Amino acid sequence: MKLALNLLLALSVFALVAATLLFTQQRRLIFPAPADYVQTPPPGFRLVHTRTDDGLRLSAFYRPAMPGRKTILFFHGNGDNMLGAIEATRGPAAAGHGLMLVEYRGYGGNPGSPDEAGLYRDGEAAMRWLAEAGVEPRNIVLVGNSIGSGPATEIALRHDVAALMLVSGLADLPSVVKSQVPVVPRRLVRDRFDNAAKLARVKAPVYLMHGDADTLVTPVNLERLAGARPDATVARVAGAGHELAYTAPAQAILTEWVGGLR
Repeated sequence: MKLALNLLLALSVFALVAATLLFTQQRRLIFPAPADYVQTPPPGFRLVHTRTDDGLRLSAFYRPAMPGRKTILFFHGNGDNMLGAIEATRGPAAAGHGLMLVEYRGYGGNPGSPDEAGLYRDGEAAMRWLAEAGVEPRNIVLVGNSIGSGPATEIALRHDVAALMLVSGLADLPSVVKSQVPVVPRRLVRDRFDNAAKLARVKAPVYLMHGDADTLVTPVNLERLAGARPDATVARVAGAGHELAYTAPAQAILTEWVGGLR
């Protein structure tokens, strides 16, 4: 009996320590900003800086749209940066669409620490910069890859943009964490990114693109997002995993869809 009680106590202490570490350190795991980044824009882009409403000066890459083309405001995934964003938007760039590649707080040499509310502020700062540059919301297409689906959806909810595309999008972050680490209670995940609860209220057309072999943000997320937005256009890309945004099929889908928007 004493051995059993000691074992139970040890397990309880372990669970408490693990829960405490998860709660206090989870944002380092959820937002693993790459150490490598670039501040030199590629040909056709220029380095610009936005200003958030909590006083941060953030870098971004921008290239203006050719006449009659839309501007894509792109939000990258949690383990990515503007280098990846360039690769994920090479199709629209070649077609002459404008691009604003957001870099988050705490990423790419930017000040601050990323969290859900902070990424929303970063998105708003990008929208303000575009407005000052003369790009109207009706000419902006929001594209969010992976966790970038969170700020993309939130900004689409707040502004009358041309359209919203989610690539490998989350239904909500706690569900994704739970699918990867089943022992973690949903309530311990501090950042929510509850896209499924918001999509029905987005006025703009919605496109959902997901790989059917995604083991990180599984296709269950796509089903939930599509269920929340029955009129969304849905593309299930056969054999694609979580790297979908960088593949040739994704580039073709994104470029064709944005080019067809009016």
